[in-house]
Amino acid sequence: MARYAHGEFLKRATVLFGFLLLVFALLLIRIAVIQTVDFEKYEQKVIEQMTTRSPASANRGEIYDRNGKVLATNVTTYRIFISPSAISRAQKTLDGRRSDSISREIASTLSEHLGIEYDKIYSKTQKISRLDETVLRDADEQTAEKLRTWILEKNMVGLVFLEATSKRYYPYGSLASHVIGFTSTDGVGLYGLEYQYNDTIDGTDGYYVTARDSRGNEMPNEYQSYVAAEDGHHITTTLDSYVQAALEEQLENAVLDSGALNRACGIVMDVKTGEILALSVYPEFDLNSPWTLVPYYQRKLATSGLSVGSEEYSALARSYLLESWSNKALTETYIPGSTFKILTSSMALEENLPILNGSVFCGGAKTVLGRSIHCHKRKGHGSLTFAEGIQHSCNVWFMSIGQSLGIERFTKYFKQFGYREKTGIDLPGEGMGVISSRMSELDLAIYAFGQNFTVTAMQHIAAISAVANGGTLLKPYVVKNTLDSEGSVVFEQEPTEKRAIVASSTSKTLSEILAAGVAGEGGAKNAYVPGYRIAAKTGTSEKKGATRTEMEMYICSCVGYAPADDPRYAMILMVDEPTKGILYGSTVAAPYIAKAFETILPYLGVAPIYTEEEEKLLASEIPNYTGLEMGAAVSFAESRGFAVTVVGEGKYVTSQSPKAQSLYSGETGKMVFYTDDTEPEEKSVPDVVGKTLVEANRAITDAGFNLRISGAYDADGKGGAVVVSQSPAAGEKVQNGSVISIELRYMIKDD
Repeated sequence: MARYAHGEFLKRATVLFGFLLLVFALLLIRIAVIQTVDFEKYEQKVIEQMTTRSPASANRGEIYDRNGKVLATNVTTYRIFISPSAISRAQKTLDGRRSDSISREIASTLSEHLGIEYDKIYSKTQKISRLDETVLRDADEQTAEKLRTWILEKNMVGLVFLEATSKRYYPYGSLASHVIGFTSTDGVGLYGLEYQYNDTIDGTDGYYVTARDSRGNEMPNEYQSYVAAEDGHHITTTLDSYVQAALEEQLENAVLDSGALNRACGIVMDVKTGEILALSVYPEFDLNSPWTLVPYYQRKLATSGLSVGSEEYSALARSYLLESWSNKALTETYIPGSTFKILTSSMALEENLPILNGSVFCGGAKTVLGRSIHCHKRKGHGSLTFAEGIQHSCNVWFMSIGQSLGIERFTKYFKQFGYREKTGIDLPGEGMGVISSRMSELDLAIYAFGQNFTVTAMQHIAAISAVANGGTLLKPYVVKNTLDSEGSVVFEQEPTEKRAIVASSTSKTLSEILAAGVAGEGGAKNAYVPGYRIAAKTGTSEKKGATRTEMEMYICSCVGYAPADDPRYAMILMVDEPTKGILYGSTVAAPYIAKAFETILPYLGVAPIYTEEEEKLLASEIPNYTGLEMGAAVSFAESRGFAVTVVGEGKYVTSQSPKAQSLYSGETGKMVFYTDDTEPEEKSVPDVVGKTLVEANRAITDAGFNLRISGAYDADGKGGAVVVSQSPAAGEKVQNGSVISIELRYMIKDD
C-alpha cells in the first residue's frame, strides 16, 4: 500500500513538473517573440506610456491673385492654457499645506488680460487631475507678449502656458469670398478654393515627442525626437483684385438700385484663355467671420414675421447662412432670356440660313402648332432685317430662325456650346442647366429666343466667350499655378480648348451687329461706354411659378464683351428678382456692365478710341489758377474754352470754382475767380432728374454750373435717355460754377 502511494506520488510529481516545464517553455518562447518579432510594437507602447506627443503644425499655403496680392494667409495666434495638476503641486510646495493663492492670482491676471470671467478661470484651476486646460484660443501677439512677461516675472513657468498656433486670415475681408471660401476652426477647407484645393494647400503636420515622469513633467534629456512639418503649397489664382473689386461694386449697385430679393452674380472671363478674372455673388460675406449673417439676410430675417429665438426663426437663419455661402454663379440655374439669342444667331450664321438674306415681318406674335407666341413688343416691330432683329431682340425673328434650323441642328449646337455638360471649372458645387430631352417644334420656337430652359451663369459666359473668341469653347479656370514653400512652380494651368464650334467669320459678323446695336438703336444701348466698342445683349425672363406679394418675379441680365473688334474680355451680370424701376435687363443690368467695363478696360490695358462726337463730351481736367495774376488767369482759362466770371477787385486769384482737379463735360464751361476775401456766391442746384441731356445741360448751365456726364451717350437728347441721378442733389446750395454730375440712362423695354 505504501509502495503504491509512493508510486502515485512520483507519477503526479512528474506530471506537475512536466506541466510547469511546459509553461516555463511557453513563457520563454513568448519572451523571445516579444524581444524579437514584436519588439518594436511593445517598445512603442512603452514609449507612448512614458512620452507625450506635441503637434508641430504645418503652415497652410497662401492664396494669391494673379498679381501676387495675398488673398488668404496665416497669422500666428496663441492658445492660453494652464496645468491644474502642476498648480496644485506648486501650491503645496509653497506653504506646505493646501492653498489656492496661486490659483487666485492666475485667475485674476488671466481674467484681466483675456476678458474672461474670473470664476470661469478659477474653476479650471481646480481640476487638479488635468494636465492641460485651455483658457482661451486665438489670443493675439500683443496679449501673448504681456502674459509672457508676467509668467517670467511671477515665476509661473510650468503653470501657465502659451502655445503658438496658426489661424487662417483673409486680408481683403469679403473680396472674392465665394471663390476663395474659408476653413473650419481646425484649418480644413470648407468652401471655395479652400475646399477644392485643400489637399494641396494643407500640408502635413509634424510633431515633437518628449519623455515625461509619472507626474507629467518633461524629461527632455531622457527621450526626445522631432518630425518636421511639411508646409502646404501656395496657389496663384487667375483673379485680379482690381477687376474683382470693380465687379463687386457694380453688382452691389445693381442690387440696391433694383431692390433685388434673391441676390445677383457676375463673372469676368478672358475669352482667349478661359481665365476667370472676377467672379462675384452679392451679397459677399466676411471670410474672417463667415458664421455671421450679413446685413442683406439680417434684414430678410427681421422682416420674416417669425419670433426671435423660435425654432422656425433659428431654422430660417441657418438656411440663410447656407444660402449666403453658395456660389450663385455656379450652383443655381436660371432662364437666360434674350441673351441666348447671341447663340441662336451664331447657329444661323454658321449654317448660312437663307432667311438671313431677307427680312421678317413682326406683327407682335407668331403661331406655332396652333399656339400664338408673343414678341416682347406686343404691337410688333414691323419688317426687320436680321441685324435689326438681333438689335431689337425680336422674338418673331428668332422663332423663324428656330424653324429654319430645325430640332436636330439646334440641339447639336446647343450641346456643342456646352449647355448639356458642366464647364469643369476648378471650383466645387458646379451645377448644370436643364432642357427637355424630347423637343417639339413648339419647344424649339420658344428655346430659340432663350425661354423655358435653364443654364448656369458659368455655362453661359463660357458659351458667349466661344462666340467672342472666334468660335472655340474653352474650359474656364481660376487657379493659374501652385507653388511650393520655396516659390518653385509645382503645377501650371494651361488653357484647355474643348472644341471649335463656329467659324471666326461668324464671330466677327455677330460682334459687329451687337456692337452697332449698343452704339445705335439696339436694346443694349445702356451698355455703351465712350471710347469702346462693346458687343452686348440684354435679357429678361419670368420666373415660372415665382410670385412675391402678388408681383411676378423676373431675372434681368446682360452679357457683353469688348473690344468688339478684337474681343478679349467677356462679362455677365445677372440680377434675381428685382422689384424697383423698369424690370428689364436693359435697365437693371446693362448700365452696371457699362460702368464695370468703363473701370476695368483701361486698367487691363485696352486703350479707348473716341469718335468725334464722343470727344466733344470728354471730361477735362481743370487747372489750378489760385495765386495767378488775374489777367493771366482769365486769359489762360478763356483759351481753354471757359466763360470766366471775376468776383472782387483784387489783383490775384485767391480761390476758384470749380476747384482744381474737378472735371467738366460739354462744349462750354464756366469758371468763377475770387479775389481778396470775397465770399463765394452759393446757388441752388436745379432738379434735372427725368430730363434729357439737352434739357439738363440747359438747366445746369443757365443756373451757373458746369456739367459732368456719365452713363448713356445721347448727345442730341433725342434717343430717349434721361437723367436718373444727379450730384449734388436738387435744392442743395453749392458754389457758383461747381460741377454737377448727372447719369443718363435709356428707359427702354427692349429685351
